[in-house]
Order: sequence, then structure tokens, then C-alpha cells
Amino acid sequence: MNAQTPRVHAPAPPRLIEDIGLPFAMIRDICLKTMFRKTLSLVGELAQAVCLPVPIVQEVIDIARRQKLMEASGTAATEAGSEMAYQLTEAGVARALDALAQSEYFGPMPVPLAEYRKQVHRQSIRNIALTRERLAQAMGHLILSPTLLDHLGPAVSAGRSILMYGPPGNGKSSISNGIRAAMGDRIYVPHAVEYSGQVITLYDPIVHTRVQLLGEDPNALRRNAKRPDMRYVACRRPAVVTGGELTLSMLDLVYNPTAKTYQAPLQLKATGGIFIVDDLGRQSTAPQALINRWIVPLEESKDILGLQSGEKFEVPFDTLVIFSTNFHPNEIFDQAALRRIFFKIKVDGPSQEEFLKIFAMVARNKGMPLDEKGLIHLLKNKYPTIGNVYASYQPGFLIDQMIAVCEFEGIPYQMSPQMIDRAWSNLFVRDELIVK
Repeated sequence: MNAQTPRVHAPAPPRLIEDIGLPFAMIRDICLKTMFRKTLSLVGELAQAVCLPVPIVQEVIDIARRQKLMEASGTAATEAGSEMAYQLTEAGVARALDALAQSEYFGPMPVPLAEYRKQVHRQSIRNIALTRERLAQAMGHLILSPTLLDHLGPAVSAGRSILMYGPPGNGKSSISNGIRAAMGDRIYVPHAVEYSGQVITLYDPIVHTRVQLLGEDPNALRRNAKRPDMRYVACRRPAVVTGGELTLSMLDLVYNPTAKTYQAPLQLKATGGIFIVDDLGRQSTAPQALINRWIVPLEESKDILGLQSGEKFEVPFDTLVIFSTNFHPNEIFDQAALRRIFFKIKVDGPSQEEFLKIFAMVARNKGMPLDEKGLIHLLKNKYPTIGNVYASYQPGFLIDQMIAVCEFEGIPYQMSPQMIDRAWSNLFVRDELIVK
């Protein structure tokens, strides 16, 4: 992590039931449902499943016992030491089933939305102090002009929206992923958040990459008091990448009518990280409509979501949104929309010198020996036919083509003029009439 970037403060675990911030009935019912669904009997097992400290879970069990919803079933097996085992009473099973009929959610205790907002502020993407050296290091696998880094650095440090545009195949997607790598630190993502009695699952192992905390024992039942709140998962800053499949409905809460729970939309899962809209202009939803949907989030750092009941509520929008397109911005946005995007960065194709650097780097990585005659043939005879327009993807494409030919022919890797010709023939499709 960059020395100038403030360390993200881990959320402190609750010490009392009141610190959880949820109605006791909800806390109790989630514990009952979890015991029932996971067939748990030990306090430590239940504490681990609902991600709460053991003393709090023991207090919940004691209250549930007084309410005749749980009962002690005797000392557990010897491997559990002297830990007491508990089971649901008949009334407890009935209460668990009734609670499951209202919501199938069980497991990690949700974090109240108001508390999550505070954590988002503590780990805001706008707190990242990114240096040129760190950004250049993260982009080390790319050949970029110093001018491009001049534009990228302030854009990423500001944590505001970015539009990258330019001809296809010049690394806009790779640059977006490099920005994600440059962040380098971790944040804390809740398993789920709660609003108005509704549970919204947030942590997604497909989006969020869990990091192991120093000294953490994932098998320990009794956790160290200095450990962060177990309702959160320590993760790398997320990067959500969408392309032509993105629709407006994917930016709304996803309601499961069977489980009666909600799943967070993509931009909420990307909180504290990056939301990349790749190939903008290829979606069924018009780019202008996407920007209109994000006018409030981009300007006010908050989003508006809606429940099935029709109730609207605010959630934090702490996300670096990167739009990447092959279209000129004026083709897909009006000027009002462009004003909402804070940084506009053109990513041009490489110069001949940069192209050769990319070619040499890719060849080295793929084990293809460079051949002076082949390169001269490529630059003097092939590229003039397309106006000497270079693209960053072309070296990898051409070298992969030559490798495929060599492996098929059973000969050592080589880039002779003849091999260049065979590879070039697959780079473009001839404009010709197909007789049907």
C-alpha cells in the first residue's frame, strides 16, 4: 500500500447486543434460522455462522431460553471441551419456520445501512493518494506515453468519473484493470446490510477478493477482541467490469421473491473500488440513458434504490466509474451528459516507436525470436497498406498467429517475411462481395 495512503480503519466488533443496531427480534430470529438451517448446537459454531462475538451470542441464547425457544441439550462431545450444546424447542422450531417464511436469509448478521455509510466514508476511494511511480508500476505490462499518465494520475486520485475513448484495440480495458491494481489497499465489505427490516446481500465472492488478515485463524471459534467486526469481510478494492450486457435493470436491487431477500446491484458491490463500463455504445441501453441514470450518483456521491414496496432510499455511491468506448464522445452523449463525466481521456494508438516496443515485449513474453527481415517487411510492406495506423493489440495478434502456424507445421518459432504474410492475412477481412 502507498505510504501516503491513509490506512483503512477496520470496523470495531460490537460489544453489546445494542451495538449491533438491529431490533432484537431480528437478531434472535436470524440466530434461530441459522441454527435450524445449519443444524448447529454449540455457541461457538453459531457465533461463527452469524459473525458475532461469542458473549453476545450467548446472551441471545439466554434470552431465547427464557422465551422457551431454546433449551440446553447437555454437555457437548469431548472434542468441544466443556461447551454447552443447545437445541431449538418445539416453539423455537415453529418460530424459525415462521421467520423463514418471512425471509429465507440466515447466516452473517446484517449491518445497518447507516453504519455501513460510516464505514464507506472511512475507506472512501477518494482517500487514496496515488503517486506517478505507483501508477506507472501498475501499468508496467503496458507501453504508455508519459502524457497519458499525466492525465490518468489526477483522474484516479480524484476518484471521479473517467471517460476513455479512442480507436479499438489500444488498451483501454487493460488501462482500466491497471488502475484497479494501482490502488493496492483493502476495504471492509459487509456480508449484508439492513434497511427498514429488509436484508440486502452485498459481499459477492465473484466481485470481492478476500484477503487474509495478519494473525487470523479461520478455524478459531473464539476470536481475538482486537479483530475487526466479523460481519465484514476484508477485501481488495473491488473492480466490477461490465460490457455489452449492461442494462438499466442491472443497476437496481435484485429481489428474490422466493427467498424474500434483496441482492445489491453492481454499482453498490463496487463501492470503494471501480465500476468499469467497457465497450460503451454496444449495450442495448443507450449511453445517454446510462448517464441519465447516474446523474445524481456522479454529482452527489449517493444513489437512490427502491424496495418492492415502492419505498426509495439512499445508499452511498463511492465508486470510480470508468467508461470505455470506441466512439467519439459527441456521437453518444450530449454536452449536458459530458459535463457529468469529470475526466475525458483520449487513448490513441501507439507511435511506430511504441509499437516496436510493444512488439518486442510481447515477442519476448511468448518466446518468439525477433527477426529483422520480418520486422522490416511488416513496417515497409504491410502497414503502408493501412495508412501506417498502429494498434496496441496487433503485436499480440500477429505473434499468436505465427506461433499457431509454427506449431502446426512442427517448426521452431520464427517471424520470417513469409510468416508475417500468413499472420497478416488473418488481421483483417477483405472487403468483398459474397455471392449467396
